[in-house]
Amino acid sequence: MRITAIIPARYASSRFPGKPLVDILGKPMIQRVYEQTAQAELVDEVLVATDDRRIADAVEAFGGRACMTSDRHETGTDRLAEVAAQLNSDLIVNVQGDEPLIDPRMIDQAIAPLKEDNTIDMGTLMVLIKEAREYLNPNVVKVVTNRQGDALYFSRAPIPWSRDYSETAAAHFEHIRAFKHVGLYVYRREFLLEYPSLPATPLEQMEKLEQLRALENGYRIRVVETDLQSQGVDTPQDLARVCEILS
Repeated sequence: MRITAIIPARYASSRFPGKPLVDILGKPMIQRVYEQTAQAELVDEVLVATDDRRIADAVEAFGGRACMTSDRHETGTDRLAEVAAQLNSDLIVNVQGDEPLIDPRMIDQAIAPLKEDNTIDMGTLMVLIKEAREYLNPNVVKVVTNRQGDALYFSRAPIPWSRDYSETAAAHFEHIRAFKHVGLYVYRREFLLEYPSLPATPLEQMEKLEQLRALENGYRIRVVETDLQSQGVDTPQDLARVCEILS
């Protein structure tokens, strides 16, 4: 089984333009992500998918591989599918380009179930929520699974919610186990190629969560619990935090 990790990277960003090329202690962020991803034991090759020549040049400068893609893609998944169509890989891993501290073991954890069970279409990760503020934050995506570990639903709302604890939300949180979704994805190649052709679904549009399109169309998403953490970069403040951690 051949496994390729693809890092989609865009230069344009409403909150942080040029983010993939920002310097992190002497290396552009895209290089940090690339090097961390390459350490995953189950990954055979790493590529960067971008529509910006500046990013491609930076990747090639440190010895990485970059694939130029269309600049018309609406999502990173669409960009992945364009590259995957040219590959012979069995599994495609989507590693976000703003995760310079991604732990390679997290990538292996997400891949493992798809290596063992060829009926799983897609894989991802979840981590236990330890603070009520995260549970209530709509920017923190929550996930619930069945007993086999397959996703039942992803939501920005605080799920699950116990009917028996209807006092304050913070008090309610003490009685449940809730998980937040980690935005790392593994796709079976055939599924990834089909995915962009699936029409947007009602719950996907309501929650603004693209993974709901897979669930609404009946595909399986295996969600692996991890106790590993990462630190994404969405803002200059996040960048400062990453530099502090690395220092």
